[in-house]
Amino acid sequence: MKHNDNPLKLHSQMNLHSFIIHFFVFCSGFIIGITLNLSFSNTDVPFHSHFTQFSSAISSPPSSTSRNVADDTKIVTENESKESTQLPETMHIESNGTQNDDSRESSEMPETVNIEQKGSQDNGSTESIEMPETVIIEQKDTQNNDLRESSEMPATVITQNNDSKESSALPGTMPIEQNDTQNNTSLDYDRYPNRIQEMHHLSDYALISRALSVDHETDQNEIVPKVAFMFLTRGNLHLAPLWDLFFKGHEGLYSVYVHTQPTFNGTFPENSVFHGRRIPSKRVEWGKFNMIEAEKRLLASALLDTSNQRFVLLSESCIPLFNFTTIYSYLINSTETFVEAYDLPGPVGQGRYNPRMKPEITLEQWRKGSQWFQMDRELALEIISDQKYMALFKRFCKPACYSDEHYIPTFVNMKFWEKNSNRTLTWVDWTMGGPHPTRFGRMQVTVELLKGMRSGKKCLYNGEETNVCSLFARKFLPNAVDRLLKLAPKVMKF
Repeated sequence: MKHNDNPLKLHSQMNLHSFIIHFFVFCSGFIIGITLNLSFSNTDVPFHSHFTQFSSAISSPPSSTSRNVADDTKIVTENESKESTQLPETMHIESNGTQNDDSRESSEMPETVNIEQKGSQDNGSTESIEMPETVIIEQKDTQNNDLRESSEMPATVITQNNDSKESSALPGTMPIEQNDTQNNTSLDYDRYPNRIQEMHHLSDYALISRALSVDHETDQNEIVPKVAFMFLTRGNLHLAPLWDLFFKGHEGLYSVYVHTQPTFNGTFPENSVFHGRRIPSKRVEWGKFNMIEAEKRLLASALLDTSNQRFVLLSESCIPLFNFTTIYSYLINSTETFVEAYDLPGPVGQGRYNPRMKPEITLEQWRKGSQWFQMDRELALEIISDQKYMALFKRFCKPACYSDEHYIPTFVNMKFWEKNSNRTLTWVDWTMGGPHPTRFGRMQVTVELLKGMRSGKKCLYNGEETNVCSLFARKFLPNAVDRLLKLAPKVMKF
């Protein structure tokens, strides 16, 4: 046997092999440790826990039911991401409290969803209004959309932001908007003239119901009172240029409403006060009860604005006899209503009474008067809410009984006679006799005629005698408009 190998040399080689093996094992462990640290650096579990799991996995054989830690982490991450994005209960909360656009925006704002979920999962839209911090976050992320919505829904923005300036400037807007927020309908005709068209689909009952639901107890010290000029017409307003001149420069002190035949397709210039002022209208026939229904539509439409404190019914043939300042002051400062109501014996007065109206209306209560009234808000509300006496007139007052000459005069005489002056402020000439008053064309309009209408008699105003008894006059033909425009600065002072 040949012993060529040196034992010392052989031992040294074995030690070298052992060192290499241990060095390789050490490097492998180091590399694996670094890899695990990088893999789990984004998780919330400490690194030493992962290393322990890894060591256990190496020391114990794998079973058919065991799963890789990375797979577990992936599943947990997916579940958490699903839960963070799928919050149907919070989505419902926001959609209940805001418009549809807001609910879409809320799904794009997880920070808002988390706050809403934390404070108001059960209380819905009520708490979303009471939490200003939630509103602030929504405004921060959706500023442009909120600005667009604030121009369309001023009452909603006022309620959430407590903007005292807007609410005090528009005290009549906020209750209306709140009542109609669900229908996205604004009834503030003066700020949004185009929206008067949105009311045309309403029935008379719905229109009156909305008018009665408005907060009519608004503190009068907080508003600038306005006069509602309500025009009941058959067609075009040929005297509109005269009225435009009358209203010029007095914006914010008046409102205009026009009821015309549904078949009328005419329009007014955009610079006219009558542009876009047509209310929901139905067919009106002379002497028929539907004329009363038209008057109630005008009153209901005007009552939607709580700034309107006086209500004047006019026709297309009416003109103002004084300038706006005089008429406005006369109406706003009056302590009385102006509804003509008198007892007239004979066939065209008491002879029109139907005994079948008893006992609700007696002959002693029956009155006649001009339909062209001027009244305050209290009386206007009573008239549109009346169903009892209106039903009697509709059933028993038919031609030759004319409801427009008897319904309101009788109603006022029965319930509000103490506040009524028993006269109208609209001048008219019945001296020619017949069913219609005298009409005035271009050739009949003179300075003397207009002066006589302005101060031709004596009457009482707030308990004192005055010669200003008529503020308006009729019946003027369309061809008189140029003559009236020429005389207006000289005689009527506008």
